[in-house]
Amino acid sequence: MTTKRPLGLPSARLILIAAVAGVLAGAVAVYVRSMGSGNGEEVADIASVQTAGICEGAVARVKSVSEFAKGQVAAMVAAEPPRPLELSFKGPEGQDLKTADFAGKTVLLNLWATWCGPCREEMPALNALEKEMGGEDFEVVAVNIDTGSDEKPKAFLAETGVDALGYYRDSSMGVFNVMKKEGLAFGLPVTLILDKQGCLISAMNGPAAWDSEDAKALIAAAKGD
Repeated sequence: MTTKRPLGLPSARLILIAAVAGVLAGAVAVYVRSMGSGNGEEVADIASVQTAGICEGAVARVKSVSEFAKGQVAAMVAAEPPRPLELSFKGPEGQDLKTADFAGKTVLLNLWATWCGPCREEMPALNALEKEMGGEDFEVVAVNIDTGSDEKPKAFLAETGVDALGYYRDSSMGVFNVMKKEGLAFGLPVTLILDKQGCLISAMNGPAAWDSEDAKALIAAAKGD
């Protein structure tokens, strides 16, 4: 006889994985910010270009969100500087979508697969977050990257009662490869927060209890509530 874990309370294993991910993410962030040619002016110029225009207003939002990256979502790393990020995948009807199609919404974009244990464990919490906070100004966009047919991911969602999330897919894994090249994805799951202009404001590698009070406070800060 097994005892089911109540929704919203991560297992000790999930907490450990998230904690390790937080340490690694912090180390990676320090490494990335330290990279360059050694020319301080060049790095400053790159940052200026990246924050110019559409993402200029996201700087304050990044600071606000970083203050809430603690507890269950401590592994969330601020984008310094925030920048436009365009990713492509399929929508619920198999239509081509881009992150730009979600303009006007704050988006929690999560990549998952049925063969990823931590991904499977956090999906009910993502579903609960969408039920509670999803709407015209916020959406959890969970993109499945299983190769092959829709059979396995759809069966998993049905079996686990995940009924609030839209069905987003990229069986080519192209979206993961783009994020990997951007230095954002080192494995699964990986989660990004994009603001209403499609600017990346923070990223996390590893799982989290997305239905926790820490996560809700983080999302509220991202939305500007």
